[in-house]
Amino acid sequence: MAAGGGAPEPRVLVCLGALLAAWVAVGLEAVVIGEVHENVTLHCGNILGPRGLVTWYRNDSEPVFLLSSNSSLPPAEPRFSLVDANSLHIKSLSLGDEGNYTCQEILNVTQWFQVWLQVANPPPSAPQCWAQMASGSFMLQLTCRWDGGYPDPDFVWMEEPGGVIVGKSKLGVEMLSESQLSDGKKFKCVTSHIVGPESGASCVVQIRGPSLLSEPMKTCFVGGNVTLTCQVSGAYPPAKILWLRNLSQPEVVIQPSSRHLITQDGQNATLTIHNCSQDLDEGYYVCRAESPVGVREVEIWLSVKEPLNIGGIVGTIVSLLLLGLAIISGLLLYYSPVFCWKVGNTFRGQNMDDVMVLVDSEEEEEEEEDAAVEEEEEAHEREELPKEIPKQDHIHRVTALVNGNIEQMGNGFQDLQDDSSEEQSDIVQEDRPV
Repeated sequence: MAAGGGAPEPRVLVCLGALLAAWVAVGLEAVVIGEVHENVTLHCGNILGPRGLVTWYRNDSEPVFLLSSNSSLPPAEPRFSLVDANSLHIKSLSLGDEGNYTCQEILNVTQWFQVWLQVANPPPSAPQCWAQMASGSFMLQLTCRWDGGYPDPDFVWMEEPGGVIVGKSKLGVEMLSESQLSDGKKFKCVTSHIVGPESGASCVVQIRGPSLLSEPMKTCFVGGNVTLTCQVSGAYPPAKILWLRNLSQPEVVIQPSSRHLITQDGQNATLTIHNCSQDLDEGYYVCRAESPVGVREVEIWLSVKEPLNIGGIVGTIVSLLLLGLAIISGLLLYYSPVFCWKVGNTFRGQNMDDVMVLVDSEEEEEEEEDAAVEEEEEAHEREELPKEIPKQDHIHRVTALVNGNIEQMGNGFQDLQDDSSEEQSDIVQEDRPV
């Protein structure tokens, strides 16, 4: 290929491709790492002193011309330029720029230099790590991820504290057996990337065993339904929850069926039993939480009873209430006759206050009449017998009034008036001269 010629001829490119393949086979290449969106410079060998005509190619399925120190040959893209008349400078790298590059230099002899450009970008966010139960086994799986970077970072898992390394990989996944685990233990994932940061990045997980909470006893009526609950807390990774029956016998895990409904919401599990039977369902039930860190169990006793007779209970309660009311009423009637007398007057439509006022009035009249009789006896020395008859009549009338004899009371008032008239006539007769 002439120094001042145009683009390389196809025959020359074919020969160049063969030479590049041979050099790659023997490892005659340099490695340069560039970062996405940054600039990078690829040097044409390590030769010092005067340089000859330099031409750069990109090696894909066949060599592709990029740039030459011959000013008559324009670059393939404006991003490409020469530094010191021999080094290829690429601006604003992209992942598509990664690959093999070849520098051809013609001075006294023709020389070829190959450079491997690796384009990288660090992950944009912090790494994340977690723990979970390994599928199909009782081991703990540690997983670490640092997405978004290129190429893939390196991962190292170690114990905390102490820094004992438990595994290294490009995948960030490690499997641990039960012997390596204990409640509250911490594991740290340290990541590294070719473009930094130099100190790397890390994340930590802490494993814990499960704790259980449930009601110790439950009751179900024959033919009814009952739900047993089991709450798991503190478990990391999340525990596997199982329902079992009768620990005294070979352990049998209860499976979902038409009579057994098993649900789980997070770390809360329920077992619902339909159509309860004393023979089939009464007894102990076990809620078990299984984790690589530990296993915990809690027992629940289920009692199955015959349904209650609600109608009979209500009838009995009503009968007892009525009986108590009758007893209290009887005691009141027996120990409080005044109360009975008031009740009797109420039913007869009488007013207790009116009766007492009438009785007091009659007593006052009797006292006044007695005083008048005594004065008359002293003045006229008369006999007391006629004066005592009205007194007795008044007593009889008051007694009739108290006893509620309305008719007799009315007659009593009439008799009282007649007696008063008779007394007045007797007095007049006595005053007449003989």
